[in-house]
Order: sequence, then C-alpha cells, then structure tokens
Amino acid sequence: MVERAGGRQARYGTVIDPADLATVAAQLGRSPRGTRAVAHRCPCGRPDVVETTPRLADGTPFPTLFYLTCPRAVAACSRLESDGLMREMNARLAADPELAARYRAAHEDYLTRRAKIGDVPEIDGVSAGGMPTRVKCLHVHLGHALAAGPGVNPFGDEVRERSEPWWTGGPCVPATTLEPV
Repeated sequence: MVERAGGRQARYGTVIDPADLATVAAQLGRSPRGTRAVAHRCPCGRPDVVETTPRLADGTPFPTLFYLTCPRAVAACSRLESDGLMREMNARLAADPELAARYRAAHEDYLTRRAKIGDVPEIDGVSAGGMPTRVKCLHVHLGHALAAGPGVNPFGDEVRERSEPWWTGGPCVPATTLEPV
C-alpha cells in the first residue's frame, strides 16, 4: 500500500474481494455494479473509491471509471456542489488557459486508464464529470483524484482540499453490517 492524502491507495487494478464488495454494498445501500477493483482506501482501511468496468454485465456502457462509494465523502461533495463550487470552477476554467490545460490532461488520464481495462466505442472520448470543457459532478473528480493521486485532476484535488476530513469519524459502515454479496 502507498500512503495518499486522505487514505491508502490500493495497488492499482487489484481485484476486489468479497469483504470489500460487502463494504461497498453497505456504503451504497445496494449491490454495486461493474465493480472491478478498490481504487482507493480510507485510512480506516475500507474502500472509498472503486474502479468499475467500462461496460456493465448487461452490456450498458458505463463511463464512470472511479466511483466514490463512501457516504461521508459523497456528502462532502454534495455540500460543496450546493455551495456553488462548480459555478466557481467553471468560471475559472473559462478564464485560465493553464488550468484548462491541466484539466484536459486529467481528461486524457481518465480515458487512458479506462482504455487499459476495455474498449467501449459508444463512450470513446467521453470521460466523466464534464471533462474536459466543464465541471459537473464533484464526486467523479474526487474519486479520480483519490484513485490517481495528487496532481492529476486539479478540480478533484481542490475538492479534496476543501472537504471536511470525512475519514476522521472512523469507519462509515459498521463492521456488523458487512455481509458478503
């Protein structure tokens, strides 16, 4: 494991085990779909971001490669969204060519990582979270930043920095709720 801000990075591409799947199901309140690996772990050791397959079992294309699962992290993103952070980010993106270039690089990183898992022509060139031209869904950006590490997604890094430390209250899902899926 490699230490990362806000958690421990799982070895990229490691297969998810039944206990992790049970944790993710408890976090989401439903069975996860297309879950391939744990992409990032909270300091408590539980998954907070999972890597998903680009095509679900039923054949549906699924562009979200890094899915934020921790309900506390999701709530932190939702608070920032309701506070208008995406509007601010979009204004900065339009006004700052250097930021736009870094954001485009984040988009390319996302596409490259997803292409290593599988080719899905229907979503070719489509990343997530509005990349590369606008910012929508801070959850996607935080998931990407946690999975890829600092310096890859500028808006994901900012969300991480501006969020309250969701991990300080201990595990988001009690161990007693974890049943294999």
